[in-house]
Amino acid sequence: MVFKAATFHGSKPEIESENAKRSALESTVADALAVAGGLDASEVTVTAVGQEIRLDGTAATPQEVERATVVAEAVPGVRLVRNRILVG
Repeated sequence: MVFKAATFHGSKPEIESENAKRSALESTVADALAVAGGLDASEVTVTAVGQEIRLDGTAATPQEVERATVVAEAVPGVRLVRNRILVG
């Protein structure tokens, strides 16, 4: 049996390190929200775009919405938080 070198359309495959960094940042922020006091983040979705974090979903009170922003901003590597969490 002969094995050929792995290629993608004739070129060597590249590992997208940006996706790995983004996933790690999303996970770190989501973990921080999950363990933060004064906040139920079970209905919050975290998305990273570069060093920007976008928070979507719902929270019970305006105080929880504000707390989510504070917690996300405290995570190392986060430059900007766009909070689009609705009270519901």
